Amino acid sequence: QVQLVESGGGLVQAGGSLRLSCAASGGTFRVYAMAWFRQAPGKERESVAVIGWSGPYTSYGDSVKGRFTISRDNAKNTVYLQMNSLKPEDTAVYYCALKKSPIGDYHYWGQGTQVTVSS
Repeated sequence: QVQLVESGGGLVQAGGSLRLSCAASGGTFRVYAMAWFRQAPGKERESVAVIGWSGPYTSYGDSVKGRFTISRDNAKNTVYLQMNSLKPEDTAVYYCALKKSPIGDYHYWGQGTQVTVSS
């Protein structure tokens, strides 16, 4: 069973930076793409950033473009999210997700890591 373990969340002041990591492990699996999502209290889950596992494809939500950068280390099956110029509205639980194929939804999810941005 594939497991995704996030780390790097915490409390930061507005304007600060955090780097999230998500490592995938457990058996043999193919990665088509990985992504970061977030969910704030009382709000729907939203896509933050997506990265293809081969080639240069990346995609960002409008609210984080220019501030967040997603990257990957294929050898370590790890995806990162560098978050700069953080705002209080970035406060949420951040989840990473893994998709094994281009068909269907994301197949595996992490447990989430809390990011809190104080004003």
